Amino acid sequence: MAQKRDPRFGAAVLKVSFRMRGDEASEAFQRVYEGVLRDLGITDEEVEAYLAAHREEVEQAARGQKK
Repeated sequence: MAQKRDPRFGAAVLKVSFRMRGDEASEAFQRVYEGVLRDLGITDEEVEAYLAAHREEVEQAARGQKK
C-alpha cells in the first residue's frame, strides 16, 4: 500500500511555487492557498514549520524535480 502524503507537503509546495515566481502576495495565491488550508484543516504556521524541516524536498517538488 502506498504511503499517504502529509497534507502539509502539498500546501508547502503550492506556497513555494508561488513564492519562487514572486506571486505569493497575489490575490490568486491568497484565495487558493486559504482554500487549501481550510480544506486540509491545517494552518499556515503548520505549513511553515513543515517547510522549515523539509525545505529541500519541497523546493525540488516545486521545481518539478523528483526526489
